[in-house]
Amino acid sequence: MGILSGNPKEEPLHYGEVFDIWASDLGGNAMIAGFQTMVNHAGDEDLKKLLVEAIELGQQHKKQIEELLKENGIGLPPAQPEPPEACLEDIPIGARIPDPAIAATLSADIAAGLVMCSQIIGKSIREDVAMMYTQFHNQKVALGAKVLRLNKEKGWLIPPPLHFNKHGDC
Repeated sequence: MGILSGNPKEEPLHYGEVFDIWASDLGGNAMIAGFQTMVNHAGDEDLKKLLVEAIELGQQHKKQIEELLKENGIGLPPAQPEPPEACLEDIPIGARIPDPAIAATLSADIAAGLVMCSQIIGKSIREDVAMMYTQFHNQKVALGAKVLRLNKEKGWLIPPPLHFNKHGDC
């Protein structure tokens, strides 16, 4: 039996896995803090609920990632402090982030997270790492579908040019 043929949790991480896992935690920290700030700016209650869901999902992922990093003797990246709660009415109108912009940012962040998860899955040689990021990927897909639905329902979605088949059903 070779060094990589036993219990995956006892196998060493390769340098690419270490960097990607650490970087995903750093990026997750930034997204959590950003979403927490956006909750203060959001006026739409449905959007706030999805932001809270994104925060909770990010915190869940952070916990799992940091456990893996600690188990492997890897220092944790810095995390931003949680921003204070603010009342929307206390934020001047010109300084508020509009709901459509918040929803677009949430969509873009979820899309970036899907790409990140896919890259880590593809590079991993430890099955437990690949499976953890597969779980994260699937959860992000489900959240992304909810955000897409919200964007459509609220009229916030700005589609690219749409293509209609000019030749019928051929």
